[in-house]
Amino acid sequence: MSWLLAAAALAWALAAHRRLRLRMALVAQAAHELRGPLQAALLGLHGIAAPAGGGARRLAAVELELRRAGLALDDLEAARSGRRRADRTLTVDVGALLAGAVEGWRPLALARAAELHFAPPATRFLVRADPLRLAQATGNLVANALEHGSGPVRVRVHGTAEHVRIEVRDQGPGLPAPVAQLATRRRHADRHGHGLAVAGRVAARHGGRLLTAPVASGTCVVLELPRHDTLPAAATVRPRTGRPPRRLRRVER
Repeated sequence: MSWLLAAAALAWALAAHRRLRLRMALVAQAAHELRGPLQAALLGLHGIAAPAGGGARRLAAVELELRRAGLALDDLEAARSGRRRADRTLTVDVGALLAGAVEGWRPLALARAAELHFAPPATRFLVRADPLRLAQATGNLVANALEHGSGPVRVRVHGTAEHVRIEVRDQGPGLPAPVAQLATRRRHADRHGHGLAVAGRVAARHGGRLLTAPVASGTCVVLELPRHDTLPAAATVRPRTGRPPRRLRRVER
């Protein structure tokens, strides 16, 4: 009987250890996500009064970064129970969302003396996603490219018959390991790994994946999500102020 009690105690201890490791990983990732948007928002506030104009766009971008920080705080709160904040899924115009988000990332690029380029797609590409999670994932890919890459960083959105692909490309030395391996590493001190892990998790939770595309030089990381272009145009509002798109009332089919 004593060995049964010992085995039960060992199983309980192992389970408690796994729960603790999960909570620690969630807290570390949420803290990473809080740091990034707050830094971007601070730099963006300094750029609002820049003589080049565009203050309204910058203010909207700062608002989006602060909403990302709020998302990270929600995740920190939920991490105590070993979970994350539930996703709030909407129909999102990816190009319009990123057009606003990129303005919030430009001050970070300027601080690193790097160029950040984004050309809004001519075609509207829709996905079903949490807009803040999507901005969170793409923001991590851009931050990684600015921190670990070199040369101009280019953000591109395009589509295939079934998917919408967000590509973030830089001219750096390339990733030190396959993106799938980097995204699953649990090294609390590795911000590079945390950023890819968050992006990979966001992609997976929305039915997509994180991968790399072959390029002649540098790195091209791709966030791929299923397309959702079958809804009427009136069902989606293109974000204009950095807020996530809101759904309009419509008759359900």
